[in-house]
Amino acid sequence: MTTVIATGKTIEDAVMKGLTELGVSRESVTLNVLEQPSRGFLGLIGVKPAKVELTLIPKRKSESVVTEPDRIQISSLAESISSVSEADPYYEASEFIKEVAAGMGLEVDIDIKKNRDGKIFNITGDNLGLIIGRRGQTLDALQYLANIVANKHSTSFVRIVLDAENFRQRRRKTLEELAERLALQVIRTGKEVILEPMSSQERKVIHAKLQHHRQIKTYSKGEEPNRRVVITPK
Repeated sequence: MTTVIATGKTIEDAVMKGLTELGVSRESVTLNVLEQPSRGFLGLIGVKPAKVELTLIPKRKSESVVTEPDRIQISSLAESISSVSEADPYYEASEFIKEVAAGMGLEVDIDIKKNRDGKIFNITGDNLGLIIGRRGQTLDALQYLANIVANKHSTSFVRIVLDAENFRQRRRKTLEELAERLALQVIRTGKEVILEPMSSQERKVIHAKLQHHRQIKTYSKGEEPNRRVVITPK
């Protein structure tokens, strides 16, 4: 078997499933994102997992491909480095992001800041909605690939968080406001509410927002990629 197609809640989940099936590491395959994950409104309709294609590399050189859900296709996004080099991993990741943006017809700048977990790359420029994508799906895919590029050039693990137009903070605020509204609904009706499938990071935002609420409680149920937060009366 030289090629597998795998699905998952996120691109990362799908990739890990494919690697497990092939029994190889990420450095041994090329990645093609066939479908970005999508989520229906409040989990009612339109839930679709991510779908990726992994192909074994016959030689020690590979390339990664990402596809934006709105038919924006960019090929040859990143050349995998077969061994760790002495290059600055953050510079290499930054140049990779700019190359991807150029493939979308965008010219961007990147402001790099440090936080306790790694580096935050804040992307600035025009028409950044193309890079953010629906609910940040394209931004998440680009973040995943940028981390792969950076870690190819580092002897220790590095972590990069991509942001654009302050999307991460705005998304967190949206989720917290959603949690508050649904908590009031649960109190008013006395019936539990099950949210749409979310990533573990987004589920943590909901749990954290409501963890000290006196009238409701939250928990997660289901298996990835369809794990959901449940808000229920105490």
